[in-house]
Amino acid sequence: MTALSAYGLELRGRLHATNLELHAGRLTLLVGPNGAGKTSLIHRLAGIGEGGGTTLIGGEPLAAMPPVMRIGRLALLPATREIAWPLLARDLVALGLGGRRDPSAVEKILDSLDALQFADRRMDQLSTGERARVLLARTLVAEPAVLLLDEPAAHLDPARQIAMIERLRREAFRGAAVLASIHDLALARGFADRVLVMDQGRIVADGAPAQALAPDVVQSVFGVRWDSESGWVKA
Repeated sequence: MTALSAYGLELRGRLHATNLELHAGRLTLLVGPNGAGKTSLIHRLAGIGEGGGTTLIGGEPLAAMPPVMRIGRLALLPATREIAWPLLARDLVALGLGGRRDPSAVEKILDSLDALQFADRRMDQLSTGERARVLLARTLVAEPAVLLLDEPAAHLDPARQIAMIERLRREAFRGAAVLASIHDLALARGFADRVLVMDQGRIVADGAPAQALAPDVVQSVFGVRWDSESGWVKA
């Protein structure tokens, strides 16, 4: 089932006209070199920024939905981990529920991300990695139909990166359409149902990991190749 459809998305100078569908129950990972347009694409899918195109969620135009209707439909995790206000972690997560009060849901999602110990600490007193887990909790707490995550693995150690990707797979298993940008090609190859490769504002490969991350694509887009002894090396 198509959860999100986007037509003609465009951001002048950054993102060329793009059509994209995200399907319920699938984890799609977005990769590309710095400046490829990954953040621009995620922002346009979320209705952020000026540009052309239309985004539909369940067939309904995102632009016509009032904010209260978007709760449970779509959630965005931005790349920044900075928080401007000294909120308690539990209060920040509760923002993901909109106006609905559900302390048990907040505690449950924090616990599932091994972040319950931060619940009564201020966000500005947490490390960047700790803030990342709390911000992910805010994104997931309402169990939205569509999840858009910009570099959710940033600032996490390798074990927590894997745990995060596994959690996103569980979100897809419950029926969400999940799109996340990452830099680690090994994670993309090992965990994604579908991989999108971006370069210079365009999607240049789209498919199963082995297809989208074929050696010729990786060498052309990233300028690297895999060496069995040294790992990634310059092509």
